[in-house]
Amino acid sequence: MTVVEADSVSPKNDHSNTISEIKKFQVDLNEEYLNAEETPLRGDNFRKFKGHPFFPIDLKYRVTAKFEKNKNPVPFELPTSSGKSKSYQEYGKATFLLGGKPLTVNIYQSLDLMKTEEYRDHLFLPFRDLTNGKETYGGGKYLDLKIPEGDMIVLDFNLSYQPYCAYNAYDYNCPIVPAENKMDAEIRAGVMYDDVYHH
Repeated sequence: MTVVEADSVSPKNDHSNTISEIKKFQVDLNEEYLNAEETPLRGDNFRKFKGHPFFPIDLKYRVTAKFEKNKNPVPFELPTSSGKSKSYQEYGKATFLLGGKPLTVNIYQSLDLMKTEEYRDHLFLPFRDLTNGKETYGGGKYLDLKIPEGDMIVLDFNLSYQPYCAYNAYDYNCPIVPAENKMDAEIRAGVMYDDVYHH
């Protein structure tokens, strides 16, 4: 299978739009966590929260991947942090190069969300990488995607975030990253993590 290096083929004038999108993601995420009605934070963690730490925006971590759709997806139960499970199907695989290293991840679709108008084109990429437990949450990170129109898909890890369980292990059950999505690479992009929430 042909793999594609980082998204260096995009016109330079597209980069400003991409960076604006990433900055908006950061602002929106902070606003969500600062909103008492939306935040997963509780008690002192909420009162002390000023904003997320983020890796510097780096378009090296925005990659155009070769996408192979699963022609016959089989529903399965994805374990969560609470011991329960959530229903997904493996929608396809994305293969790309990062720093010259070929990587492949599975991309999933929620069987519940696909029934809704708002999220029926929503895809889910849970992943782990070599920053976990150091600069990012030990349980990995998530990336939200849309169903691609063709056989390519953009994975912008600058938009990756920690699950709610990283900040509140009591009120949420978060999908556990499957073993096949553990990447032998450092993804130094998106939200960083300061583990002050589990002490």
